[in-house]
Amino acid sequence: MFETLQLAPPDPILGLTDAFKKDPNPNKINLGVGVYQGEDGKTATLASVRKAEALVLEQAAPKTYLPIEGSPDYGKNVRTLLFGAQDARVSDGRAITAQSPGGTGALRVAADFARGKLGLKRIFVSDPTWANHQQIFQAGGLEVVTYPYYDPATKGLAFDKLLAGLAQAGKGDLVLLHACCHNPSGVDPSRAQWEILAETAKEQGFLTLFDFAYQGFGDGIEADAAPVREFAARDLELIISSSFSKNFGLYNERVGALTLLANDLDASNKALSQLRVTVRSNYSNPSAYGAAVVNTVLANPELNAQWHNEVDAMRDRIAKMRKLLVQGLKAKGVKQDFSFIEHQKGMFSFAGITPEQVDQLREKHGIYAVRSGRINVAGLRESSIDRVTTAIADVVR
Repeated sequence: MFETLQLAPPDPILGLTDAFKKDPNPNKINLGVGVYQGEDGKTATLASVRKAEALVLEQAAPKTYLPIEGSPDYGKNVRTLLFGAQDARVSDGRAITAQSPGGTGALRVAADFARGKLGLKRIFVSDPTWANHQQIFQAGGLEVVTYPYYDPATKGLAFDKLLAGLAQAGKGDLVLLHACCHNPSGVDPSRAQWEILAETAKEQGFLTLFDFAYQGFGDGIEADAAPVREFAARDLELIISSSFSKNFGLYNERVGALTLLANDLDASNKALSQLRVTVRSNYSNPSAYGAAVVNTVLANPELNAQWHNEVDAMRDRIAKMRKLLVQGLKAKGVKQDFSFIEHQKGMFSFAGITPEQVDQLREKHGIYAVRSGRINVAGLRESSIDRVTTAIADVVR
């Protein structure tokens, strides 16, 4: 049977990393893969995470199966991040959380749940969106429809066109929104625009799925949850996918969560029962270790405060790299205006370069980026910023 298969195309992002690894250029730079790196070019383990790991190992919990939805304490702490410590939804039962293998696992379970248990057939996603979104939702049996999002002319949000696109979504549809740090554009709605989107969801009756992969990397851990809370305040049903790969640096532990918010306890109990069935037929029950580390950090006031400070430091470094990139390009005499990069949020930026210019960056300078022009700003370093700006100046002239 296997000889009948055709060779699949490489993943547009992970395939780029494979090409990067094979490149013999000693000065090569990878701005494609979505991993936070420090000034040393490495993805360090957070100090709060190291301390939490020591506590987890010291406690040596039995390695029996977790419940299908995972640790109840972990679920409660995830909901605290989403809704705030004082919000009744954290513990009154209207919101329920299932531990998942990363944000990707949460999204796939959301797709299976939406199609198999709710009978939804379509999901609306932004154009552009994360490269993996489309195949995740299609694999879950959903038709993927796009709505306008990014305006290449203004390098900002095409909000009027976005609303016009979402006008096609109604009851029986799922709409995906990036809660913060839109991937790949780095362009987020304003607070006022989020209010309009929440009202739109309420008026049109579609179900919102938030992809929340970068909490803390936009404006702060609490501030980045504002869109979710804006929708929740209107008593809207929600599905929220959380990932702790970036803000905890736990990429290979695959720590995520899927939270469902219902309007009453009876509905949430029924939703949880069906979510358990969905998970059981997928990965059965979640892995324990990574979530135990995250839970230990969130539950320990000292470690929680240290984690907040570490996330703040990562966010500040990304903002600094954005500023240095813009200043460096200007200093190189580049006439094209790149100031918009400073106003984007999170790890990624649509850098305003064409696919052909991306190819030249790779071929002439050993600098790798996604052909859409998306770069990982968190992959920049002060020691390499001059080389990157020189290379970009060379290809955009």
